[in-house]
Amino acid sequence: MAAFVVLLRGVNLGPHRRVSASDLRGAALDAGFADVRTLLNSGNVVLTPGTSNADLPGDIADLLSARLAERIGTEVPALALTADRLRAIGAANPFPAAARDDPSRLQVHVPFGEVDETGIAQLDLRHPGREHLGVAAGVVYVHYVDGIGRSKLTTAVLDKAAGTTMTARNWNTITRLREMLQDLS
Repeated sequence: MAAFVVLLRGVNLGPHRRVSASDLRGAALDAGFADVRTLLNSGNVVLTPGTSNADLPGDIADLLSARLAERIGTEVPALALTADRLRAIGAANPFPAAARDDPSRLQVHVPFGEVDETGIAQLDLRHPGREHLGVAAGVVYVHYVDGIGRSKLTTAVLDKAAGTTMTARNWNTITRLREMLQDLS
């Protein structure tokens, strides 16, 4: 059985674009998805196609995004990943020590398009902070050595360098989503 994770972008970070886990689950069920499980209240859902007639990542993300917009009245960008893609992202991590020792400060930025690896490399060279950047498996990994809150590597800066919009999850979340997908696959 095919299982997918859907990641929402930019939810529950402030007063705008609030999406509760129950709304996300409800939208997924309304769309016909099955085995729907949310993780945290930050726009993460694991599901199977069910009766949705969607079996490709792009179709799954579009359908869930549309149903969620109907439910909450706001469009929310979403992207879907297969279990294989999420496993590849986990296996390609260029910062295994950070994953082991500092997983809450290791972020995986998953793109909505193709990552400009040259743009990320140039950002890495010119950025004066202590963060470590890497590109592998089509995503951007950032180890925020001193924490995310004070870093100058904001979402806007990373999106610009990558040449695409991205959504980020810390390593703890990536690990838990991989485990949830494994349970469904």
